Amino acid sequence: MKTAKNTPVAPPAERIILGIDPGTTVMGFGVLIVEHGKARLIEAGAIRFPAADDHTLKLRAIFSETLAIIERHHPDELAIEAQFFGKNVQSMLKLGRAQGVAIAAALQRELAITEYAPKRVKQSITGNGNASKEQVAAMLLSILNLRELPSSTDATDALAVAVCHHFAFTGSGLRATKRSGSGGGSKGGWGAFVRSNPDRVR
Repeated sequence: MKTAKNTPVAPPAERIILGIDPGTTVMGFGVLIVEHGKARLIEAGAIRFPAADDHTLKLRAIFSETLAIIERHHPDELAIEAQFFGKNVQSMLKLGRAQGVAIAAALQRELAITEYAPKRVKQSITGNGNASKEQVAAMLLSILNLRELPSSTDATDALAVAVCHHFAFTGSGLRATKRSGSGGGSKGGWGAFVRSNPDRVR
């Protein structure tokens, strides 16, 4: 009796990733299309919810807006920033609910879902888990070959989560290079980017 051989499964030639930075005040999102291992930006933005709205109304809006993005772009996967621990318990609860509602919307459309801690995202993009938002933004410009990013940092954060997921899936990019704890001693990290692209760092 012949036994089946384990053959590696080739990654799909094309996939669409939706990245979300959840929040009850602002929800950032970024959509990437990956074709033959190369990521390209489709859309990125931030959706603001009226501060006067009841919390439950905001959750409903997060659900419907997430569904709208999914219907617009038909992503294959959702990459979402995981909740971080803070001193303000109420803020943590609200953020957790926002994250859960966005995940529920993705589940309704049968998307694969992966969570990434903020430090993991920064480490993946810049080689430094403590990198600033400016450092992450500058690296995103280089990685995606863009002239500019959305003005909203929430949109940039969501885009970073999507790129992090792309890197985790393909096993390529900065996270495959050697890194130091600060990122300054990495051959492929932030220091190298600054030296190679002084005009992009202000």
